[in-house]
Amino acid sequence: MAAGSTPGTPGTPGTPGTPRVLRAMNDRAVLDLLVAHGPLTRTRIGELTGLSKPTTSQLLGRLEAAALVHTTGSLSGRPGPNALLYEIDPGAGHVAALSADPTGITALVADITGTVLGRERVEADAVAEDVRHRTAQLVAEAVDGALRQAGLGHDDLRAAVIGTPGAIDPHTGQLRYAPHLPGWHSRTLRDDLAAVLGTPVAIENDVNLAAVAEQYEGAAQDFDNYVLTWLDEGVGAAIVLGGTLLRGATGGAGEIGYMPLPGAPLVRGGSAGSGSASGGGDGGFESLVSAYVVRELTGGGATLAEVMADDTALDEVARRIATGIAAVVAVVDPELVVLSGSVAQAGGDKLRVRVEEELTGLALPRPQIRISELDGDPILTGALRSALTQARDQVFDTA
Repeated sequence: MAAGSTPGTPGTPGTPGTPRVLRAMNDRAVLDLLVAHGPLTRTRIGELTGLSKPTTSQLLGRLEAAALVHTTGSLSGRPGPNALLYEIDPGAGHVAALSADPTGITALVADITGTVLGRERVEADAVAEDVRHRTAQLVAEAVDGALRQAGLGHDDLRAAVIGTPGAIDPHTGQLRYAPHLPGWHSRTLRDDLAAVLGTPVAIENDVNLAAVAEQYEGAAQDFDNYVLTWLDEGVGAAIVLGGTLLRGATGGAGEIGYMPLPGAPLVRGGSAGSGSASGGGDGGFESLVSAYVVRELTGGGATLAEVMADDTALDEVARRIATGIAAVVAVVDPELVVLSGSVAQAGGDKLRVRVEEELTGLALPRPQIRISELDGDPILTGALRSALTQARDQVFDTA
């Protein structure tokens, strides 16, 4: 429901309850409706918000003047004149979303509605000596390529979000838990990236972004308490409690690739694994269920799909996954566990069923188990969603 039905005389900016603040709240409510529903008529906007016709008309006129909405055709087939349709003006702002991994950087640029306008991939070996000293330049190269495709420049960007293995320590500003990305460990990384892109940059753990994608358009849309378990070359988790990502004191919440489990070598000194989408660890949970390890279960040389077609290997993978999940479930008691990454995709529903069976008795809570069904790269999808949230908070604030 919108904040009020009629505007009044402007009050002190920022004072709760003043007409100006109420108008801004109504503006945001309508803009969010247009994002969620697409084009709407004035009448339908009034019905959804409870605003009167005059107030709705004034509001839409105000948003048109601010270049936040525009008309896009009309709705016919009803008695009386055709009703104009209003939608978000896609040119109101643009964002960049990126995913960094050991072999390169992928960037995309989208407008404020989420429509992707440009995409660029820059290949670069993360451990190469020259890459260590030019990480910011590689990021700029990827974003510049996407901007060129979109016909845009740096000044058009309102936000940028980059997904990387590991996590930024909030105390030091350095990337932790990602020893295989040496070029990303500078204390000034965020400032360096903001300087080359011309906009503030958020650096987020890649598995956390995959969880954001699941929350917006995947298996976790109806859940506020869930765990996404990433099973790929690296292994990690994102923990969402009460609709909020759990980050931990140093950004390391969910680094379950390091988690000690029966049958796995112990990880000491942080030398193994990334706990994220790209890994290669030699201990802990990651050494039991990473894509590399799973491919070796049938003697080596097999694809993940071939391994998962072997019932004995599939049973063993499910047992290992369930053992790791049980440790997490016993601590955070989620409603749902989403299995994502190449191992989960290769195993599909057969793997899900076996994991559910194996989990019985290992932990008292019994969450639902689902396989991610997101199309495309969930890390980029999550980065885009996060960037859009940040940009809309800026662009849609009419106070």
